[in-house]
Amino acid sequence: MTIKSSLLNGPLGFGSAPLGNMFRDIPEEEALSTVEAAWAAGTRYFDTAPFYGSGLSEIRLGKVISKKNRDDYVLSTKVGRAILDKLIDGPQEFGEKGTLFKYGRKNEIIYDYSADGTKKSIEDSLKRLGVDRIDFVWIHDIAQDFHGNDWLSVFETAHKGAMRALDKLRDEGVIKGWGLGVNKIEPVERMLSLDDVNPDGTLLAGRYSLLDHSESLRKLMPTAKKKNVQLVIGGPYSSGVLAGGTHFEYSDAPKAIIDKVTEVKNIAQSHNVSVKAVALQFVLANPAVVSVIPGASKPERIIEDHAALKEIVPDDVWSELREGGLVDHEAPLPIDK
Repeated sequence: MTIKSSLLNGPLGFGSAPLGNMFRDIPEEEALSTVEAAWAAGTRYFDTAPFYGSGLSEIRLGKVISKKNRDDYVLSTKVGRAILDKLIDGPQEFGEKGTLFKYGRKNEIIYDYSADGTKKSIEDSLKRLGVDRIDFVWIHDIAQDFHGNDWLSVFETAHKGAMRALDKLRDEGVIKGWGLGVNKIEPVERMLSLDDVNPDGTLLAGRYSLLDHSESLRKLMPTAKKKNVQLVIGGPYSSGVLAGGTHFEYSDAPKAIIDKVTEVKNIAQSHNVSVKAVALQFVLANPAVVSVIPGASKPERIIEDHAALKEIVPDDVWSELREGGLVDHEAPLPIDK
């Protein structure tokens, strides 16, 4: 079963990383209200991970969706990290992402991409979520941003362990499909070159947005299409800078990025459309993309996302973005359909 055929109520999903207290300490009531707002708006695809706040995101998401009919929504989580009972004093640092979950739970996190670790991770996620099954499983962060120069050996560990285990679980009908959940395209390219495992899709965060898409467009999309591997795109607002925030790639946005966002914003405002609408609709214009999952930690952000998807963006907006060099000239746009 493909991701696209599994999706309910359209391609707009919910990325629940913020529920793990990413960047700030989110009150419990606010977090749960955000999930309820997503459900009320019609969202039926939810993505989470043990990594997000050492299980906090899964726990909070589960408090809401476990009360819904399990057949009415699609759920994905990730494997590759184990959440231990052991508590640590200070915040853990994670590669280039630093301490982005320093406000999450204090449970220690370790990497485990083995077959047994994969199965145990799924079992633990089911308990935190309070559900009986997970639809899609992404192998989390086997890439340079977390493992540096060792990423290739980590990838091979996952190849022999997690990938083969998930292939078997999919074939047995335990899950609907699997792939990677990464912020870099090289691991996805490498996965697509393998001939002994058969991934169904991949969650790619930050690498196909208005601000960063050329490399994916040329290196990844053609192969993904050929292999029939569908893409879920996370981070369509580039860590928030396209949604009025100040973060790009989980850090303070550099001047060059802020300047580019300003140019995009000026074009959007001149046609009375929101930057969010332009950002979301740009991503979904690529036929390789089956879903986009912006993150949110406030109910009003959910409402904005759904409104942005329905907003009518004039053709002139896309023409001006292309003519101004703000999007790759080869990038599919809504006016091309």
